[in-house]
Amino acid sequence: MTDTLKVTKIAETKINQVDFSNLAFGTVFTDHMFVCEYKNGKWQTPEILPYGPLQMDPSAKVFHYGQAVFEGMKAYKDDNGDIFMFRPEENFNRINKSGERLAMPAFDKEYFFDGLNTLLNLDKDWIKSGEGNSLYIRPFVIATENGVSASPSSEYKFVIICAPAQAYYSGQVKVLFADHYSRSADGGVGYAKAAGNYAAQFYPTELAKEKGYNQVVWTDANTHEYLEEAGTMNVFFRVNDTLITAPTSDRILDGITRKSLIELAKSQGINVEVRPVKVAEIVEAAENGSLKEMFGAGTAAVISPISGFTHKEKAFDLPLVEDAYATKLKKQLTELQANRAEDPFGWRYEVPAIEV
Repeated sequence: MTDTLKVTKIAETKINQVDFSNLAFGTVFTDHMFVCEYKNGKWQTPEILPYGPLQMDPSAKVFHYGQAVFEGMKAYKDDNGDIFMFRPEENFNRINKSGERLAMPAFDKEYFFDGLNTLLNLDKDWIKSGEGNSLYIRPFVIATENGVSASPSSEYKFVIICAPAQAYYSGQVKVLFADHYSRSADGGVGYAKAAGNYAAQFYPTELAKEKGYNQVVWTDANTHEYLEEAGTMNVFFRVNDTLITAPTSDRILDGITRKSLIELAKSQGINVEVRPVKVAEIVEAAENGSLKEMFGAGTAAVISPISGFTHKEKAFDLPLVEDAYATKLKKQLTELQANRAEDPFGWRYEVPAIEV
């Protein structure tokens, strides 16, 4: 811990009020949070405080112009009580990349890791060991300058909050291929984890849910001929024994789970193709039986298998395959993340033990 990080501990923990066997994802939060203010052209002294409400003026620019970016990360505890994160530097780089697109200042790397390490040590009892257990970590940055002039904020707040999480099971997921609404467009902010990207998805997703679907698989905004993302996740297709996913672009999020799965699959001898994926190609593969699997990939669920899809009123069910790549890759990746398997890639980050 650096000398510049101020820590105010909570008077009494609330952990004993939590039923860890029955957690709704992202609704229960740990005792502390990390907060750092940006004022007068620089980031101020970061603090760790008891988790609680933020007081903001109604004219704060985040409410009016949407300058808000975030990340999703996880921490794991192994059977020895050691704590690990998965590729956290990728999250640090991406939140700054997202912030740059929204004219927000880059955050300091030392503050980020010092804050995370200290926060995880303070709230380490909230991280449960065992298969499926983790601590979801949500860093976010919001514009806090008062005033409704349409211009970038001169003040910001960087916050990290944490929520204990269990294994995420999505059940049978049916999706609808988009042919009208779009998630993002060329030259836009689709590659950034900007809050508004997700808000804009809610309405078309609700329309799909009214028809009995769980999610929308987004297509390109120009022609709706190419498949890009599944809900809030990157999407993979297994055609015969080849795993296919779309390349990243200014429309598609550079998912950390996505890039890890690509490397992991290649290391297992699976043929992986990163290229544009046509709707017509996947429909044809479903018709001739060569489409074996579809799945989403992201931090919260790691992998979420898709059991069927519909395109232009035509529905397709996917077969149940014994050697599912989704099952195999999810197990391998989660065991690596939680220090239950070797890490030949150097992805695992051990959180140093700190006396706080």
